[in-house]
Amino acid sequence: MKTILHKSTERGFVNHGWLKSFHSFSFGTFQDKDKMNFGALRVLNDDTVAAGMGFGTHPHNNMEIVSIPTFGDLEHKDSTGRHEIIRQNDVQIMSAGSGISHSEFNHNKDKAVEFFQIWIFPKEKNIAPRYEQKTFSPNNRINDWQFVVSPTHQDAIWINQDAYFALTTLEKGNSISYNLQNKQHGVYVFVIDGEVVIDNQTLAKRDALGLWELEQLQLTAQSQAQILLIEIPMEFSI
Repeated sequence: MKTILHKSTERGFVNHGWLKSFHSFSFGTFQDKDKMNFGALRVLNDDTVAAGMGFGTHPHNNMEIVSIPTFGDLEHKDSTGRHEIIRQNDVQIMSAGSGISHSEFNHNKDKAVEFFQIWIFPKEKNIAPRYEQKTFSPNNRINDWQFVVSPTHQDAIWINQDAYFALTTLEKGNSISYNLQNKQHGVYVFVIDGEVVIDNQTLAKRDALGLWELEQLQLTAQSQAQILLIEIPMEFSI
């Protein structure tokens, strides 16, 4: 098994006033040759957008873009005419495919919105742009894995890649194992909150650990912890 540790304090950071964003991988003005990607995982941004503010219309292509709000409501509009509100416990995916433009704004005028935006290199290029979002009950991830993005799991939203996103809320003292869908894949474990131990490595809030050349891993919660796990192909074509 091979591992790479990404401490929360080593992430890139930008403060535009209306936007505060931490970057796990090279993005914008934060460039680190050792943090370009983890397999097909290209971006994991931890964003806080001030009340009423947001990202104006901008284009994307050939990227799978997943948004996961953790607080507040995110308003989405795109060039297909779609207009949606993405709320806490929702997960959204946008397959940019052959090309799409969209905007993202804080829907609320009185509080910030906090969300993760994650970019995955696609399996197939230039597909027709597509959009999907779904609400997931947090009760269904207590001490268990809840798959929210997957090319195969029926209850998850579909992604144009052999990638799997799973969430868990692990109670203090509990352990949980994860069996890889494909032993050629790697996993990127991101601690949303709390503290966990993986392979004798303690991870605190917003720390992440990438692991590959393994078939299973086990996590043990040192406190109540919320975890995002992304299983991803380590080899892919761009």
